[in-house]
Amino acid sequence: MKETSQLDKMNDLLKLVAPGTPFRDGLENVLRAKTGALIVVGYSPEVMEVVDGGFSINCDFSPNYLYELAKMDGAIILSEDLKRILYANTQLIPDSSISSIETGIRHRTAERVAKQTGKLVVSISQRRNIITLYQGSLRYALKEIGVILTKANQAIQTLERYRVVLNQSLTNLSASEFEELVTIPEVVNVIQRVEMVLRIKKEIKRYINELGNEGRLISMQMDELVSNMEEEAWLLYADYAREYSEEKIREIILALKRSTDEELLDIHHIVRLLGYPASAAASEEEILPRGYRILNKIPRLPNVIIRNLVDQFHDLSSIMTASIHELDEVDGIGEVRARTIKEGLKRLQEQVFIDRQI
Repeated sequence: MKETSQLDKMNDLLKLVAPGTPFRDGLENVLRAKTGALIVVGYSPEVMEVVDGGFSINCDFSPNYLYELAKMDGAIILSEDLKRILYANTQLIPDSSISSIETGIRHRTAERVAKQTGKLVVSISQRRNIITLYQGSLRYALKEIGVILTKANQAIQTLERYRVVLNQSLTNLSASEFEELVTIPEVVNVIQRVEMVLRIKKEIKRYINELGNEGRLISMQMDELVSNMEEEAWLLYADYAREYSEEKIREIILALKRSTDEELLDIHHIVRLLGYPASAAASEEEILPRGYRILNKIPRLPNVIIRNLVDQFHDLSSIMTASIHELDEVDGIGEVRARTIKEGLKRLQEQVFIDRQI
């Protein structure tokens, strides 16, 4: 949970300083001028404790104003929403007992102020031409746009390869579901591939946040590849979690997010998260999916109808073998919809068997 929240915080910070925003324009102006700067975003009692001297500005924020004020030696205090410049030329005196890994005075002060106040502090190096972000224990040095674009494109290529492999794994799983030959190891293999794709997606989103308006094409490519990946994952867990409830599925998703790369590759770890005994990891015994994933592939079939079907028949096999009359008796399903479901499942089965041969 802590790792996830740290990543979320980092993404939020990167959005604040993304290229194309007025704040980033101001930071770039200071960077080009080689004056250096120390900027605190947000004013609170905790910030007041470390601020000494300076003078009140209280004017609307603009990149040019930030650049001009950075020519002075002191720190600049901005409002939380980055819309106003509150103080300039202030001296920051954080608690010297707070640990810091930095060696330069400006960066060491920035890190200590960030830890003491919890606010975003930006330090711009005068000599090294680097913008470094601090908030709490977070530290991140912004990279050049070209470097980020290169890494983002490499990540997109990796995502494409993983998505191709995942698509084939999902097709094979669907075929096994129709043949009633699904085993726990096969399900775990697909879950591992789904989570790998989601982790690559998360990394690309961080690059997109850092690229700002320069990351539009990367964002479009990512959306085309994995726009509905979270929904696919939810349906997969809904089919195969030993005990099904929305709360249980959320617990599984959270636990998978918190899992290390080593844990993700451990079949026993995934089996335990699904609620099965460890011995199931080596079992070749067939298990039946509830049918959420396959039923969601039938066009114009509402979620409430899918839930009613699963509640009534419990698994995909029983839904497949149910007669038109038996389907018609499910709440919300008339004869017309019952025929649509039967025909839809038949078409899906035929298509899956064709795709498996490709």
